[in-house]
Amino acid sequence: MKSLQPAFGGGYHLRRKLIWIGEDLFLGSVCSECAWRFNPTGPPIGKSLDEMMRNFELQRDQEFASHVCAEHPKAKRAKS
Repeated sequence: MKSLQPAFGGGYHLRRKLIWIGEDLFLGSVCSECAWRFNPTGPPIGKSLDEMMRNFELQRDQEFASHVCAEHPKAKRAKS
């Protein structure tokens, strides 16, 4: 059974994790509990590679923390 944790604005959501996937058409970070995927708004910004990586990770982590799983439902699988 999955545990619940408080969500922003009240209510509860499943404990979710940021995971990395590699598929034919997508390589990147996704939510373990819904169809949310991180899509950067542009190229990484910074004066060095380390700064660009930190900015990229900060944007990803902020967007992950603020997304609402109910707004990104997983596609239902077709019955066979």
